[in-house]
Amino acid sequence: MATKEQMARAVEGIRARMAQAARAAGRDPADVLLCAACKTRTVEEVRESALLDIDLFGENHEQELTEKSDAGAYLGKPSHFIGHLQTNKVNKVVGRVSMIESVDSEHLLRKVDAAAARLGLTQDILIEINIGAEASKSGVAPEGLWSLAEAAEAAANLRLRGLMAIPPAGATPDETRAFFAEMRGLLTRLQEKHYQTALPDTLSMGMSSDFEAAILEGATIVRIGTDRKSTRQNSSHIRRSRMPSSA
Repeated sequence: MATKEQMARAVEGIRARMAQAARAAGRDPADVLLCAACKTRTVEEVRESALLDIDLFGENHEQELTEKSDAGAYLGKPSHFIGHLQTNKVNKVVGRVSMIESVDSEHLLRKVDAAAARLGLTQDILIEINIGAEASKSGVAPEGLWSLAEAAEAAANLRLRGLMAIPPAGATPDETRAFFAEMRGLLTRLQEKHYQTALPDTLSMGMSSDFEAAILEGATIVRIGTDRKSTRQNSSHIRRSRMPSSA
């Protein structure tokens, strides 16, 4: 377990790199949120992290979400569900998180909508895109986005806020940047639909190894583990380009 000082230094280093990437893209650093991915982290570790300059917490598993939420580990900060959500776990997630980032099918979408209706609330969601067409990953293909977005728009208790994606782990830096640029293009096209209830202003992409490239391409949320490895400088994307690449 990292010490409080180590966690504080890690977050400080991540924030500095986020700000550098945002400024290189001509963006306000305040427009990019830091999501601490806290899979396998204990309640106490998350509670200590919540005292730091972290905007929100991301959970991959319903059991961990329930444990930390019930213990008040987030100290009032928002939590997002960022892992694959099984339909039989929906009722335990809706109402506990401010956003579900991993909606990838109409079946799951309907389950989330029904759970939100029972609680009398509107659940914010992101549609997860399988941007690298990987058979091992969740997410809808880019061409499947539009029918799912229409279903979200028609759902009475959902609000579509944008998109989430994870590029292939084996992609080169240039390939990863291209995937991020494609995601930016998809979000732009989604915004041009001018839906009545959707508010597609969120692009969740970028993790510890590639969040600077994601910010250069328009990420509004980056999902990062708060370990010391995440603070290692990796500014090659910033040196190569200070503007978003063409989508």
